[in-house]
Amino acid sequence: MRSMITATNTMSQLQKQLDTIGHNLANIETTGYKKRQVNFSELLSQEFNNQPDNAQEEGRLTPIGIRTGVGARLGHTNMMMTQGAIKTTDRELDIAFTKENQFLQVLVDENGVQVPRFTREGALYLSPANDGTNRVSLVTSGGDPVLDQDGEPIVFVDNFKEIKISTNGEVTVVPEAGAPQIFNLSVVEVKKPQLLQAVGQNQFALPDLAELGIAADDVFVSLQGALREQVGMQQGALEQSNVDLTTEMSDLLLTQRSYQFNAKSISVSDQMMGLVNGIR
Repeated sequence: MRSMITATNTMSQLQKQLDTIGHNLANIETTGYKKRQVNFSELLSQEFNNQPDNAQEEGRLTPIGIRTGVGARLGHTNMMMTQGAIKTTDRELDIAFTKENQFLQVLVDENGVQVPRFTREGALYLSPANDGTNRVSLVTSGGDPVLDQDGEPIVFVDNFKEIKISTNGEVTVVPEAGAPQIFNLSVVEVKKPQLLQAVGQNQFALPDLAELGIAADDVFVSLQGALREQVGMQQGALEQSNVDLTTEMSDLLLTQRSYQFNAKSISVSDQMMGLVNGIR
């Protein structure tokens, strides 16, 4: 019975690892996606003292008693922030971060409330500003406005000749006539990426930092002013996901084997219990 419980506990956690691997494989072509990696830890074990007389154990090299575990559990899931490969697109609204832990800030409508989110997706588009003018807004592929360093959506006239984006995130809109408009993309560097919470659409949010007792300055810093030169950005390119197909397929096979092993353990335990019940 104990072996069946141990195998069942472990199988439920292995299923979560299979789900994580499947999620990674499904996003292998997602721009700027960061893979998730699962780590396991042991559940509490129970110790049986089979020799109460310690004097009888003199010279023993192994720990006294018998420790029986009850399986393994998913300890935590890490987001791997390693840099993905850069793919050249030659599209002027495509940008790729060339440094780790840097994110764009975008504005998302969440149940009627405008909240900022972080993303590394660099496929940007233009959308009508809907303010009764001939202006357009710089948005993500999901239509969320991209913010400038002052936390305002980037809006400019639609009769432009070209858009230039420098390596430090400065956007220059060159109109058909008149002076160019210059914006600085809101770029943040996250110091503690393990705190980021995936909220879908390749975007991330922060937890309630006050509840955790953590100051915002300890989690991320806005790259403005003198820090602007730390931004690493490339126009006309996109960052690919950092998912390695070979690694994921290898992990998938190993996890499936572990799942099958535990399933077989349940089957064998059931057969043994049947044999015991059949003894006359």
